[in-house]
Amino acid sequence: MTGSAIYCGECKQRILLIMNLIRTIPILRIFDYKKAIEFYIDWLGFKIVWEHHFHEGAPVYLEVERDGIVFHLSEHHGDGTPGSHVFVWCEGVKAYHEELINKKYKYNKPGIDKTFYSSLTFIVNDPFNNRISFNEKLPEETQKDA
Repeated sequence: MTGSAIYCGECKQRILLIMNLIRTIPILRIFDYKKAIEFYIDWLGFKIVWEHHFHEGAPVYLEVERDGIVFHLSEHHGDGTPGSHVFVWCEGVKAYHEELINKKYKYNKPGIDKTFYSSLTFIVNDPFNNRISFNEKLPEETQKDA
């Protein structure tokens, strides 16, 4: 049996927790496969891990990944809600932002900002009105300037 344990101070027993979180993967609703590829693959630099159609002509469901960030993209009705916002903690935000700006994608030119929660952040909007915030915690000496 896998899992971790906690100690219950009230009952003075060790309690085994069966479930361990491995990863959370947001499902983002898409409406156009070509637009999704242009945005997530060509511009953001994600790679397709796999894609699935239940039958020929069926909506696509795919997994994309970049540097440990994983999204599921779905054309299926009811999978995800258009207008969702995903918050990502990561490192290298400034370099990634510069990479994206240098690609000159005509539909997105995100700014980069210091936040009140002491991070460097930029937000991209996909063609389906989903937003992704890429955030990097600032070192403590930089936080004072934020």
